[in-house]
Amino acid sequence: MRSSLFLSSKDYFAEAVDRGFQTRRIEAQKAVKSYLVSVLEFYLDARNLFDEQNPTLAEMYLKASQAENPERKEILKKLADRSLYISGFFADSLDRKIVDIDYYVQMGGAAYESLSHCVREDQQAFVYSVFSKRFLEFVEVLNIVSEQSKLHSDQNILRLYDRYLKTGSALAKEKLLELGVMTLPEDALKKAKQS
Repeated sequence: MRSSLFLSSKDYFAEAVDRGFQTRRIEAQKAVKSYLVSVLEFYLDARNLFDEQNPTLAEMYLKASQAENPERKEILKKLADRSLYISGFFADSLDRKIVDIDYYVQMGGAAYESLSHCVREDQQAFVYSVFSKRFLEFVEVLNIVSEQSKLHSDQNILRLYDRYLKTGSALAKEKLLELGVMTLPEDALKKAKQS
């Protein structure tokens, strides 16, 4: 893996998606993987998760069913992508909600299926069809990407560094070095633990 210091978000997500597919031992065409990377890039900006005009998936689906193309395609794509991303990255929190992951999987799969019939380009129709049929597999890939990404938040890196300072943990030190965080020399670490 290349140093994350020099990776664009697209390259980072492409590597993370590849690792997710390898971990789950599933195959997918390049166009499918590229689409998954584009979904991750889009939701890198958390503001894209919210839509004040259509706050729920059911409202989005209803509006899409009453709309004409191209508005219908746009709404279905938002619904499908949002369902995929939320169920992939926030599956744990969905378990504690009235609307659980099954709802997101059903809505997302149905939206991708409808979307596959709305587009004229064969490649797009194919990708949407694959996502509708294998939605849960791609959710699992995103679960893996999410798990791999958790360590990279500033708060988690600070917790890891704090644990390293307090305990001198070799594992914490290795993870910090992998992330490009400089650790203290042994004598400085002993002084830090004493103070």
